[in-house]
Amino acid sequence: MEEVTLECDLIHSILKRFWTLRALERESVEPNDAPDSEVGVGTSKKSRTTSANGNTLKLTCELLRLFITEAVQRAAAVAEAEGASEIEPTHLEIILPQLLLDF
Repeated sequence: MEEVTLECDLIHSILKRFWTLRALERESVEPNDAPDSEVGVGTSKKSRTTSANGNTLKLTCELLRLFITEAVQRAAAVAEAEGASEIEPTHLEIILPQLLLDF
């Protein structure tokens, strides 16, 4: 079976989009509403940008690849046990709780 890889550029784009949305949410919160743990001396989370280096992106891609591969394998086992020839969303729903605990 061919080894499947994830495009690190795609994962990076998804993460950047998430970080941008979080920054926009943070901007809409009044400074007095922020918890004390978010308030630093002389710094603001609003002014700091979030980024990831190349190694972090590679590791994130590999973790996602392993997670997806494991989910498909477990769902396939459930589908086979039920006599189904294809994986259906219900098979993923069955394996998801334990998969999340294992990861």
